Amino acid sequence: MGFFNRISEGLSRSREKFSEQINVLLDRGPDLDEDFWDGLEEALILSDVGALAASDIVEKLRDSAKRKALPDAYSVLDMLYDHIADTFTPADEDVFDLEEAVVLFVGVNGSGKTTTVGKIAFDATQKGRRVLLGSADTFRAAAIEQLEIWAKRAEVEIVTRQRGSDPASVCFETIERAEASGADMVLIDTAGRLHTSEDLMRELEKVVNVVRKRSKADVKTVLVIDATTGQNGLQQARQFNQALDLDGLIVTKLDGTAKGGIALAISHELGLPLYRIGVGEGIEDLRHFDPHEFAQALVGDFAAKPTSPSTSPSNS
Repeated sequence: MGFFNRISEGLSRSREKFSEQINVLLDRGPDLDEDFWDGLEEALILSDVGALAASDIVEKLRDSAKRKALPDAYSVLDMLYDHIADTFTPADEDVFDLEEAVVLFVGVNGSGKTTTVGKIAFDATQKGRRVLLGSADTFRAAAIEQLEIWAKRAEVEIVTRQRGSDPASVCFETIERAEASGADMVLIDTAGRLHTSEDLMRELEKVVNVVRKRSKADVKTVLVIDATTGQNGLQQARQFNQALDLDGLIVTKLDGTAKGGIALAISHELGLPLYRIGVGEGIEDLRHFDPHEFAQALVGDFAAKPTSPSTSPSNS
């Protein structure tokens, strides 16, 4: 199965939800009246793309429809893929393709951070990168053990300390080890943080600041978001971005959720690019993000345009 098919299958619930709304809207008729524009915006919002992104998409479609004198709703919907794709914040660079970088992975517990770190490490080593892992999630023994398993699988070195150790110290030691060993990609797994806990977020700020001050290589902070959290994921992203000045996103667990549009909501509102998306548990299910593929998989096809009387077959 190609990766587009994986995305399409993973976003099937989101697509079905959106298509139902659009087909109800089209049943009222194809006219480009206020009811159509309001209904389209509502359908986008219900797909978790966020009010801000939905408003911007509809406004741009309105403008295009006027400038191009589009005749009906079907011609507008033909442009929807491109407008959704263009609403994502583009990436100036892929942080995982930098010649030398330290990447910190942050997010709440259960978002898939540790697994994501492991998959990226495995992929990078397959491409000949010299990878070093840092296990700064010192509060959960399971997280350390899980990352150790990935390190063995990818055949890369990992820096760990016993449970309860200071995460900032683990990060410091990881960077020192990277410089000594000549690693060109350092991936650091941090402990899950509740975005609503000021104390925990301050501790994470300390970790990020230590890394930024100590590292000679570029330091990037990437938020891992679980797509199934929907709009709560947007609130998480706001808080993490405010505290840490994020560089980008990875959205996981897009398979089987009706809330896939949250990827667009976060990227657009916070101006953050998506580096990877996850649509399953396998290594091959974490891939580069393609906004056009995502848009097509998210909204799908719509009811066929009815045949006009002038073009219908003759009854004679």
